Amino acid sequence: MKQVPALKIDGITIGQSLAIIEYLEETRPTPRLLPPDPKKKVLVRMISDLIASGIQPVQNLSVLKQVGQENQLTWAQKAITSGFHALEQILQSTAGKYCVGDEVSMADLCLVPQVANAERFKVDLTPYPTISRINKSLLALEAFQVSHPCRQPDTPPELRA
Repeated sequence: MKQVPALKIDGITIGQSLAIIEYLEETRPTPRLLPPDPKKKVLVRMISDLIASGIQPVQNLSVLKQVGQENQLTWAQKAITSGFHALEQILQSTAGKYCVGDEVSMADLCLVPQVANAERFKVDLTPYPTISRINKSLLALEAFQVSHPCRQPDTPPELRA
């Protein structure tokens, strides 16, 4: 589909974020990205899917090209705010320091780039205090700082940190 990310590892190429994360969790389980408790694990997967399948694709560049230049900002804002409304409600019951409790998980890996997209499309984050708090906590961690979308080599100059 000519999309990123793709990871070449262990003699295979894996596409799609969640598949990559699940493979890394199974083959390199430290640090753990899925909690051992089945109830917490399903919450992590639910939040990850909500972001990766419910929000991100609707405001992806391939979709935005189809809605036309003049409609892109409004379309992206609507997609993100609709998803963030649902996500905020879920996180109010699952969050500790991070999306599910106090351990960084796959859900957190999905959250940070989606918040970066929200900021890029000028979404008002005031109605989403839990999302904002978690994102701030995650951005205090070095791993999230160096991997932030605005610091990637292929980031357009206008979006770089």
